[in-house]
Amino acid sequence: MAKSGARSGGKARATKERRSDTALLIIDVINDLEFPGGEKVLPWALRMVERLGPLARRLRAAGVPVIYVNDNFNHWRSNFRDVYRHCTRKGIRGRPVARALKPEPRDYFVLKPKHSAFFATSLVPLLEHLGTKKLLMAGMATNLCVFFSAHDAHMHEYDITVLSDCCAAESDGDHDLALDQLQRFLGVRVCRADEVKRTRRARRPAHPAKGAGRL
Repeated sequence: MAKSGARSGGKARATKERRSDTALLIIDVINDLEFPGGEKVLPWALRMVERLGPLARRLRAAGVPVIYVNDNFNHWRSNFRDVYRHCTRKGIRGRPVARALKPEPRDYFVLKPKHSAFFATSLVPLLEHLGTKKLLMAGMATNLCVFFSAHDAHMHEYDITVLSDCCAAESDGDHDLALDQLQRFLGVRVCRADEVKRTRRARRPAHPAKGAGRL
């Protein structure tokens, strides 16, 4: 689903990658929110931005990979740039959220066809390439795509932390119930962004992973 970044002379531009046992997985924040109930998600998503934006910057500075996994909105010929343009058109409900959380050039992206970040995507090979065992998960909606992604991450035996104030849903009830279920039945760790410990800088460089894109 994902496509590689800039190319020169028909060959992928060489980049140095950092290996890291931890990655930040940001799910479906590049979103038009133009669906029934999207108007209810928007206020929570705007609050999410206030926590997730600074956390992503801090983790990037620490060398932690930031991976955007995003719905393709059934645009099967699109890439991540196309999805971003789609979600930031004038008058689109999700525009302020998408613009505030625009990926940086060194971030990764994976496009997904369904709810889970893992289903029919290149995410697992990318995480293996990066040496990642621990996932910090954020995004929306808490009770849908974050929830399904956490379930699949659990089956892949990753160590999972869901950042409660970096997720959004249609209501407090939907949000809280999803987090409670993940804690009770999967043993997922739930915490706030300000509770994420300072992370050591990432390990030695590695070669780019196939199937994972850069913005």
